[in-house]
Amino acid sequence: MSAINAQSNHDREAREAYLQLAEAADLFEQYTNPHAVRIATIADALAETFHLAHQDRKSLRIAARMHDLGEVAMEREYIARAGSLTREERIDLERHPVIGEQEAARASADRAVQLLVRWHHEWWNGGGYPDALRQNEIPFAARILRLADTYAALTDARPFRPAMREEKARELLIERAGIEFDPSVVTAFLSLRHLDELRSFAKPEPEIEQPVDSNTPDDGWSLFSSYMK
Repeated sequence: MSAINAQSNHDREAREAYLQLAEAADLFEQYTNPHAVRIATIADALAETFHLAHQDRKSLRIAARMHDLGEVAMEREYIARAGSLTREERIDLERHPVIGEQEAARASADRAVQLLVRWHHEWWNGGGYPDALRQNEIPFAARILRLADTYAALTDARPFRPAMREEKARELLIERAGIEFDPSVVTAFLSLRHLDELRSFAKPEPEIEQPVDSNTPDDGWSLFSSYMK
Protein backbone atom coordinates (compact mmCIF):
# COMPACT_ATOMS: atom_id res chain seq x y z
CA MET A 1 0.00 0.00 0.00
CA SER A 2 1.39 3.41 -0.93
CA ALA A 3 1.95 6.12 1.65
CA ILE A 4 -0.79 8.20 0.01
CA ASN A 5 -3.32 5.36 0.23
CA ALA A 6 -2.34 4.64 3.82
CA GLN A 7 -2.86 8.30 4.77
CA SER A 8 -6.19 8.35 2.95
CA ASN A 9 -7.38 5.30 4.87
CA HIS A 10 -6.19 6.81 8.14
CA ASP A 11 -8.04 10.06 7.43
CA ARG A 12 -11.22 8.18 6.54
CA GLU A 13 -11.08 6.08 9.71
CA ALA A 14 -10.42 9.16 11.83
CA ARG A 15 -13.33 11.02 10.21
CA GLU A 16 -15.68 8.11 10.90
CA ALA A 17 -14.51 7.96 14.52
CA TYR A 18 -15.08 11.70 14.98
CA LEU A 19 -18.55 11.42 13.47
CA GLN A 20 -19.40 8.64 15.93
CA LEU A 21 -18.28 10.88 18.79
CA ALA A 22 -20.41 13.71 17.41
CA GLU A 23 -23.45 11.42 17.29
CA ALA A 24 -22.83 10.34 20.88
CA ALA A 25 -22.70 13.98 22.01
CA ASP A 26 -25.91 14.82 20.12
CA LEU A 27 -27.66 11.86 21.72
CA PHE A 28 -26.52 12.83 25.21
CA GLU A 29 -27.63 16.45 24.74
CA GLN A 30 -30.97 15.25 23.34
CA TYR A 31 -30.76 16.95 19.96
CA THR A 32 -33.08 15.18 17.54
CA ASN A 33 -31.26 16.64 14.51
CA PRO A 34 -27.53 16.35 13.74
CA HIS A 35 -26.09 19.14 15.86
CA ALA A 36 -22.31 18.84 15.88
CA VAL A 37 -22.12 18.11 12.14
CA ARG A 38 -24.39 21.09 11.49
CA ILE A 39 -22.03 23.30 13.49
CA ALA A 40 -19.09 21.97 11.47
CA THR A 41 -20.78 22.94 8.20
CA ILE A 42 -21.68 26.45 9.37
CA ALA A 43 -18.21 26.98 10.82
CA ASP A 44 -16.55 25.78 7.63
CA ALA A 45 -18.67 28.14 5.51
CA LEU A 46 -17.57 31.02 7.74
CA ALA A 47 -13.95 29.91 7.57
CA GLU A 48 -14.19 29.90 3.78
CA THR A 49 -15.35 33.53 3.73
CA PHE A 50 -12.20 34.46 5.65
CA HIS A 51 -9.98 32.31 3.39
CA LEU A 52 -8.62 30.21 6.25
CA ALA A 53 -5.96 27.72 5.27
CA HIS A 54 -6.96 24.15 4.42
CA GLN A 55 -5.46 22.67 7.58
CA ASP A 56 -7.09 25.33 9.79
CA ARG A 57 -10.47 24.54 8.24
CA LYS A 58 -9.93 20.83 8.78
CA SER A 59 -9.06 21.39 12.46
CA LEU A 60 -12.13 23.58 12.86
CA ARG A 61 -14.46 20.96 11.37
CA ILE A 62 -13.07 18.27 13.64
CA ALA A 63 -13.28 20.53 16.72
CA ALA A 64 -16.90 21.34 15.88
CA ARG A 65 -17.74 17.63 15.90
CA MET A 66 -15.93 17.12 19.21
CA HIS A 67 -16.67 20.39 21.00
CA ASP A 68 -19.01 19.00 23.67
CA LEU A 69 -17.25 15.75 24.50
CA GLY A 70 -16.56 17.23 27.92
CA GLU A 71 -20.28 17.36 28.67
CA VAL A 72 -20.65 13.74 27.67
CA ALA A 73 -17.74 12.74 29.91
CA MET A 74 -19.22 14.70 32.86
CA GLU A 75 -22.69 13.09 32.51
CA ARG A 76 -24.52 15.76 34.49
CA GLU A 77 -28.29 15.46 34.77
CA TYR A 78 -28.82 19.23 34.76
CA ILE A 79 -27.75 19.40 31.09
CA ALA A 80 -31.07 17.78 30.13
CA ARG A 81 -33.16 19.66 32.69
CA ALA A 82 -35.42 22.61 31.91
CA GLY A 83 -34.73 25.97 33.49
CA SER A 84 -31.74 27.97 34.60
CA LEU A 85 -28.69 26.51 36.27
CA THR A 86 -27.78 27.15 39.88
CA ARG A 87 -24.51 28.96 40.60
CA GLU A 88 -22.88 25.68 41.57
CA GLU A 89 -24.07 24.03 38.36
CA ARG A 90 -22.74 26.89 36.26
CA ILE A 91 -19.32 26.60 37.88
CA ASP A 92 -19.37 22.85 37.35
CA LEU A 93 -20.42 23.16 33.69
CA GLU A 94 -17.60 25.59 32.98
CA ARG A 95 -15.20 22.68 33.44
CA HIS A 96 -16.47 20.95 30.31
CA PRO A 97 -14.19 22.64 27.72
CA VAL A 98 -11.09 21.56 29.67
CA ILE A 99 -12.43 18.03 30.04
CA GLY A 100 -13.33 18.15 26.34
CA GLU A 101 -9.75 19.10 25.52
CA GLN A 102 -8.59 16.02 27.40
CA GLU A 103 -11.17 13.82 25.64
CA ALA A 104 -10.06 15.17 22.26
CA ALA A 105 -6.48 14.23 23.13
CA ARG A 106 -7.63 10.71 24.06
CA ALA A 107 -9.33 10.51 20.66
CA SER A 108 -5.97 11.32 19.03
CA ALA A 109 -7.06 14.73 17.73
CA ASP A 110 -4.14 17.06 17.08
CA ARG A 111 -3.23 19.92 19.40
CA ALA A 112 -4.96 22.54 17.26
CA VAL A 113 -8.26 20.66 17.63
CA GLN A 114 -7.75 20.19 21.36
CA LEU A 115 -7.28 23.94 21.87
CA LEU A 116 -10.31 24.84 19.78
CA VAL A 117 -12.38 22.52 21.96
CA ARG A 118 -10.88 24.16 25.06
CA TRP A 119 -11.64 27.70 23.85
CA HIS A 120 -15.04 27.36 22.18
CA HIS A 121 -16.71 29.19 25.10
CA GLU A 122 -14.35 32.17 25.20
CA TRP A 123 -16.03 35.54 24.68
CA TRP A 124 -14.85 38.54 22.68
CA ASN A 125 -15.04 40.77 25.79
CA GLY A 126 -13.14 38.35 28.03
CA GLY A 127 -16.25 37.16 29.85
CA GLY A 128 -16.04 33.56 28.69
CA TYR A 129 -14.33 30.47 30.07
CA PRO A 130 -12.15 28.59 30.93
CA ASP A 131 -9.28 31.07 30.41
CA ALA A 132 -11.07 34.45 30.07
CA LEU A 133 -9.30 35.16 26.78
CA ARG A 134 -10.37 38.32 24.99
CA GLN A 135 -10.45 39.63 21.43
CA ASN A 136 -7.35 38.61 19.45
CA GLU A 137 -6.13 36.38 22.27
CA ILE A 138 -8.82 33.96 21.10
CA PRO A 139 -7.73 32.03 18.00
CA PHE A 140 -9.80 33.08 15.02
CA ALA A 141 -11.15 29.58 14.42
CA ALA A 142 -12.36 29.45 18.03
CA ARG A 143 -14.27 32.70 17.50
CA ILE A 144 -15.95 31.14 14.47
CA LEU A 145 -16.79 27.99 16.43
CA ARG A 146 -18.30 30.06 19.25
CA LEU A 147 -20.78 31.70 16.90
CA ALA A 148 -21.61 28.58 14.89
CA ASP A 149 -22.26 26.62 18.10
CA THR A 150 -24.53 29.34 19.45
CA TYR A 151 -26.60 29.72 16.29
CA ALA A 152 -27.08 25.97 15.90
CA ALA A 153 -28.13 25.64 19.54
CA LEU A 154 -30.57 28.54 19.34
CA THR A 155 -32.30 27.23 16.24
CA ASP A 156 -32.70 23.60 17.24
CA ALA A 157 -35.15 22.15 19.76
CA ARG A 158 -34.42 20.03 22.78
CA PRO A 159 -36.99 18.25 24.97
CA PHE A 160 -37.06 21.07 27.52
CA ARG A 161 -37.32 24.09 25.18
CA PRO A 162 -38.28 25.02 21.61
CA ALA A 163 -36.10 26.15 18.75
CA MET A 164 -35.90 29.85 17.91
CA ARG A 165 -36.72 31.16 14.48
CA GLU A 166 -33.84 32.26 12.29
CA GLU A 167 -34.72 35.95 12.53
CA LYS A 168 -34.76 35.93 16.33
CA ALA A 169 -31.49 34.01 16.53
CA ARG A 170 -29.80 36.49 14.18
CA GLU A 171 -31.09 39.39 16.28
CA LEU A 172 -29.50 37.89 19.38
CA LEU A 173 -26.18 37.39 17.60
CA ILE A 174 -26.23 41.03 16.50
CA GLU A 175 -27.03 42.15 20.07
CA ARG A 176 -24.09 40.11 21.37
CA ALA A 177 -21.57 41.31 18.76
CA GLY A 178 -18.67 42.93 20.59
CA ILE A 179 -19.70 41.19 23.81
CA GLU A 180 -19.71 37.47 23.17
CA PHE A 181 -18.87 37.39 19.48
CA ASP A 182 -16.20 38.89 17.26
CA PRO A 183 -18.11 41.59 15.30
CA SER A 184 -16.36 40.62 12.07
CA VAL A 185 -17.55 37.02 12.44
CA VAL A 186 -21.12 38.20 13.06
CA THR A 187 -20.97 40.36 9.93
CA ALA A 188 -19.69 37.43 7.86
CA PHE A 189 -22.35 35.15 9.30
CA LEU A 190 -25.13 37.55 8.30
CA SER A 191 -23.88 37.35 4.70
CA LEU A 192 -24.48 33.57 4.61
CA ARG A 193 -27.89 32.96 3.08
CA HIS A 194 -27.91 29.86 0.92
CA LEU A 195 -26.84 27.20 3.39
CA ASP A 196 -29.34 24.50 4.36
CA GLU A 197 -27.81 24.26 7.85
CA LEU A 198 -28.93 27.83 8.59
CA ARG A 199 -32.58 26.82 8.51
CA SER A 200 -34.23 26.79 11.91
CA PHE A 201 -36.03 23.75 13.27
CA ALA A 202 -38.58 26.02 14.93
CA LYS A 203 -42.18 24.91 14.54
CA PRO A 204 -44.64 27.25 12.80
CA GLU A 205 -46.73 27.90 15.90
CA PRO A 206 -45.91 31.01 18.00
CA GLU A 207 -42.56 30.74 19.69
CA ILE A 208 -42.56 30.25 23.45
CA GLU A 209 -40.25 32.75 25.06
CA GLN A 210 -37.96 31.47 27.78
CA PRO A 211 -38.78 32.99 31.21
CA VAL A 212 -36.15 35.23 32.73
CA ASP A 213 -35.54 35.01 36.45
CA SER A 214 -35.55 38.63 37.64
CA ASN A 215 -33.64 37.61 40.78
CA THR A 216 -30.70 36.42 38.72
CA PRO A 217 -28.16 39.13 37.84
CA ASP A 218 -27.45 39.58 34.12
CA ASP A 219 -23.84 38.41 34.12
CA GLY A 220 -23.81 37.66 30.41
CA TRP A 221 -24.79 34.03 30.89
CA SER A 222 -28.51 34.31 31.53
CA LEU A 223 -29.46 35.25 27.96
CA PHE A 224 -28.29 31.93 26.58
CA SER A 225 -28.34 29.72 29.68
CA SER A 226 -31.40 27.71 28.66
CA TYR A 227 -30.06 27.21 25.14
CA MET A 228 -26.33 26.78 25.63
CA LYS A 229 -26.18 23.96 28.17
